[in-house]
Amino acid sequence: MVRIERTYRASIEHVFDAWTDPEVMRRWFHCEPDWDTPEAEVDLRVGGNVRVVMRKPDGTEINAYGEYTLIDRPHRLEMTWTFDDDPANQQLIELTFSESDGSTTVLMVNSGISTNERRDAQDRGWHGCLDELERLMAG
Repeated sequence: MVRIERTYRASIEHVFDAWTDPEVMRRWFHCEPDWDTPEAEVDLRVGGNVRVVMRKPDGTEINAYGEYTLIDRPHRLEMTWTFDDDPANQQLIELTFSESDGSTTVLMVNSGISTNERRDAQDRGWHGCLDELERLMAG
């Protein structure tokens, strides 16, 4: 399991929307500053799909996708999460958003990760993504 908590100087609605608006997701949803996200798709309803394609500078693409299992805007969001390179491993991402004094704290729990190696990679990747989200929220 990966558990990360981050606080952003932005409204709860703004931070929640960053996780659910494909246009905004393309600006931050990648693991490193020199990566990009050429594709993000969102069908924001329980049972709807979410998909992100992250691209490394060498052109290698990482495709991740899932299905929304809970949407309680702007407080909670849950979705399954799977990568093309490990389709049998369906993970769960649980996001909790709380606002205080103009800042929003996001608690992310990513569970169901198949191996310790993949867990470590997920931890690094999520920290990188959340760093990118922080840059976006600050800008």
